[in-house]
Amino acid sequence: MNNSEWVLDARNVSYAYGGKTLALQDVSLRIARGSKATILGANGAGKSTLFLHFNGILRPRSGEILFDGAPISYRAKDLGAIRERVAVVLQNPDDQIFSSTVEEDVAFGPMNLGIPRSEVDKRTEEALTLTGLSKMRERSTQQLSFGQRKRVALAGALAMRPQVLVMDEPTAGMDTHMVGEIMELTDKLNEQGMTIVISTHDVDLAYCWSDSVHVLDRGRAVFSGTPEGFFNRPRDVNDAGLVVPSMYEINRLAMASLDLPEHPHPKTSSELLAKMSKCLPGRLFVDQGGNGGSAPPHATAGIYGPMHRAAAAAGELNIEYSYNGLEGCLGEVLLGRDAVLVLDPGLKGQVERKLDRLDKVFGQRIEALWD
Repeated sequence: MNNSEWVLDARNVSYAYGGKTLALQDVSLRIARGSKATILGANGAGKSTLFLHFNGILRPRSGEILFDGAPISYRAKDLGAIRERVAVVLQNPDDQIFSSTVEEDVAFGPMNLGIPRSEVDKRTEEALTLTGLSKMRERSTQQLSFGQRKRVALAGALAMRPQVLVMDEPTAGMDTHMVGEIMELTDKLNEQGMTIVISTHDVDLAYCWSDSVHVLDRGRAVFSGTPEGFFNRPRDVNDAGLVVPSMYEINRLAMASLDLPEHPHPKTSSELLAKMSKCLPGRLFVDQGGNGGSAPPHATAGIYGPMHRAAAAAGELNIEYSYNGLEGCLGEVLLGRDAVLVLDPGLKGQVERKLDRLDKVFGQRIEALWD
């Protein structure tokens, strides 16, 4: 594998459908290996068109796409290899679901690679478990809801075991709980080393989730950098047909009312509370076994990750925050209360980085007790 810092690199890419108006115009941007990156832009900005270049579905009219530091080759055998490494999940799942049952569709990609059946079965089971579809494996894909079909398309991509997962508007058409599940899954995959790239026009999601944002406006790349770096430029945000995130605006107004500086900018409710709270923080008990660990009985509980959610739904765990549990627990702790976070082991690093940011950026050190 090439050791380039940039796993995907678009260099001066232009593209026109049918030789007409350019959908992409001289677009240059780079996605860092192992990062969570968002391509942000209003509808019609060119996000979907750019995504179809990342694994060779579309070929630039001019410019080039590099993967792992090397230009993509458009020879048939090379395209198969790049599509194994860079999996694209389309906005409309019906554009990539072809099989009659859930299990058959998830297995479709690995089967086409000529992988031995035992390995295909292993990958399929793993992808079904990750996306919460194990109990639906025999269901007809035509009988699924839109959100369920989006999960099938995602499972099919994960069965390829890609290095880069590219998702076009992954939360569109999903209810709030399903959005939470998908974004927690992206955190878990990223913790395992996978680069995650999403497109969205949801500024709140882009602001709180992304390591970097890359903004498209009418086919042109107008910004690449940190979420804070972009949203600190309100005029540029407006020119791109976007608005500032809710948390950014709440912080601006709250700090103005208190005659306090806007910086640092919180991305989430717990970070805003960390910035404003004068309470001595409570304790955060982190339970990776789902049995309550050593947390006191009065502690508020939340879930982060899909592993223990079924047990919570069945009433086997006493959980107050079934979704967005990390934020819920941190909020409780910052109010001086104890909380227990029931955590998938694969998300430990995400929690540690969140606690480190609360400490270094907002001056709130939270005692985490790991079981």
